[in-house]
Amino acid sequence: MRFVLVNGRTPFRKTFCLWCCEEISGSYLRDVRTLLPYCDHECYALHHEALAPIGERVRAAS
Repeated sequence: MRFVLVNGRTPFRKTFCLWCCEEISGSYLRDVRTLLPYCDHECYALHHEALAPIGERVRAAS
């Protein structure tokens, strides 16, 4: 995981979480590679878990 935690600051434009589509306010995470915004670490983790190849998920679960 590589992200930046932004506290006490909202994005310049009205922005929504990439995973849950909630409006971002107060604090949020931004992926370092893609600069995509997430409302919290849970949405970030869920999104990246969903993107992981099936073989990688099976190996991680073992």
